[in-house]
Amino acid sequence: MIAKICEHCEKEFKITDGEISMYQKVGIELPTICFFCRIKLHLSFWYFGKFRYGKSDLSGEKMITVLPENNRYPIYTLSEWHSDAWDAMDFGQDYDSSEPFFTQFQELQEKVPHPHQNGSKNTGCEWCDDVWNSKNCYLSRSMEECEDLYYSYRNLKVKNSIDITVCFNSERCFDCVNCHHSYRTSYSRNSRDCVDSYFLLDCRNCQDCFMCWNLRGKSHCIENVQYSKEEYQKKLKSFNLGSYQSIQLLKKRFEEIAQKEAIHRQNFNLKTYNSTGDQLLNTKNCHNCFTTNDSEDSYNHIRGMKNKSCIDVNGCWYSEMSGNCANCVNNYAIKYCNRASSRYSEYLDLCIECEQCFGCVGLKKKKYCILNKQYTKEQYEKLRENFF
Repeated sequence: MIAKICEHCEKEFKITDGEISMYQKVGIELPTICFFCRIKLHLSFWYFGKFRYGKSDLSGEKMITVLPENNRYPIYTLSEWHSDAWDAMDFGQDYDSSEPFFTQFQELQEKVPHPHQNGSKNTGCEWCDDVWNSKNCYLSRSMEECEDLYYSYRNLKVKNSIDITVCFNSERCFDCVNCHHSYRTSYSRNSRDCVDSYFLLDCRNCQDCFMCWNLRGKSHCIENVQYSKEEYQKKLKSFNLGSYQSIQLLKKRFEEIAQKEAIHRQNFNLKTYNSTGDQLLNTKNCHNCFTTNDSEDSYNHIRGMKNKSCIDVNGCWYSEMSGNCANCVNNYAIKYCNRASSRYSEYLDLCIECEQCFGCVGLKKKKYCILNKQYTKEQYEKLRENFF
């Protein structure tokens, strides 16, 4: 184990032997900043702006985007960005050994156009971002295979729902956080496999329950008290759930229960082996990972799925042998990349299906490129040795 002082916050942090082994396996340098500062660094590349109207810098076509109006780079519509109307190789530049590499990389980043939103295969999702294979969604972000979803964030396979955050495989839900495999559930948190219920906290396999906590396999309960079906339905009507004022009072009661009566779990991990963190599902040998599914042999993740042998990757899915990356999907052996889907490459931004590339932006299906300029294999390998 190695102890270091973070260059940003000046707090001490430790690098474990397991992390050191993974850094060596992936082939990246040991970090000089702590875990939280690394997250902040990666979050700086995430799009969190407000939705606004804008115009494409290529065609002038009207678009809706979360990118700011005054950008350092051109913005094209997503369809234009993926089209043949332009070529990122046209922005290629020679590497100047007398200038710092990162200065040249930044200059390239500010020249190459960016898409107005992230995602693909969507219908009726103009007011959304980071959306994949979804239909008829509005003011929502970070979702896949969703339909008729409104005002929501980070959901998977959710339909006909509103105000949903980090929920998977659910339908007809409202105002829920971290609720999975549920149907017609509202005002609930950290619950799974629930139906026709309101104000649930850490409940599983419950049906027709109201204002309950820590229940398992129950039905027709109110504040953890068992009722008959008829008694439950009669008492439920007395809460006047159609009144905004009544709902606000019930929310206050729900918070009181959460603070004073509910038993809170140490974490919400499920089907994990030799792993540490929270919100883990089907993970093995994952350490210091959060909101991560179906992954193994990895370290220091937030928001990951189906990753293997990765370290310091945030917002990355389907990645293997990668390190210090953000927002990358379908990767193998990449380092220091953002929004890339490539192999055996370093310092990529918005590159798709590239291989053996270094310091490139916006390339598609390219090989042996440096700063968006094409080289032969021999030229690439020789020039690559001169960096750092």
